[in-house]
Amino acid sequence: MTFRISNVAKIAVATLFAASVSASLTGMAHAQTPTQGWYKVCTKQEDNDVCVVQNIVTASTGQLLTAIGLIIVEGKVNNKVLQVSVPSARTIPPGVNMQIDDGKAQRVPYSVCMPDKCVAQVPLTDAIVDSFKRGGEVIFTSVNYQRAANPIKISLKGFTDAFDGEPVAQSELQERQRLLQEEMQRKAQSAREKLEAAQKKAKETN
Repeated sequence: MTFRISNVAKIAVATLFAASVSASLTGMAHAQTPTQGWYKVCTKQEDNDVCVVQNIVTASTGQLLTAIGLIIVEGKVNNKVLQVSVPSARTIPPGVNMQIDDGKAQRVPYSVCMPDKCVAQVPLTDAIVDSFKRGGEVIFTSVNYQRAANPIKISLKGFTDAFDGEPVAQSELQERQRLLQEEMQRKAQSAREKLEAAQKKAKETN
């Protein structure tokens, strides 16, 4: 039964994260950019109602660095899970450390690693939700294959409204996707132009 519940949660977060962004996770280090903020997405999966309160952090290149989802499954299966997706090529034993403000860090163990990402998860308790509501920021730290810590800081501003409020409408979610895609394209174009300018300058110097 536990295996079934876990699978429902994994399918839920994978589906909803995929619907939120078109970027892929990578193991490279990039400068962190502002997050999209907290929002709730709900869907019907088989005989279950699945809601995910999530936040996504992307790199300056538009690549996804960290995705967090507080998943609530109700219906034929009832389960609550906190999941954190980070780039692949992680050192497994440390898991992902979750620290709210100056509090004690909590280890979130990995449940699965795939070619494009590693997913860590723990049961979502009322204590975790309350600490998110009271906190100012949360830091998720994973360790890459070079054993270097990769901390990602996420503001908790807006979390309570997202958790307690209504889910994002499909039309608003589509608009978020469109704006994110446009932002990623602008950043990619800017990066290409800078690279081309640097290459041109190097040729002129030689």
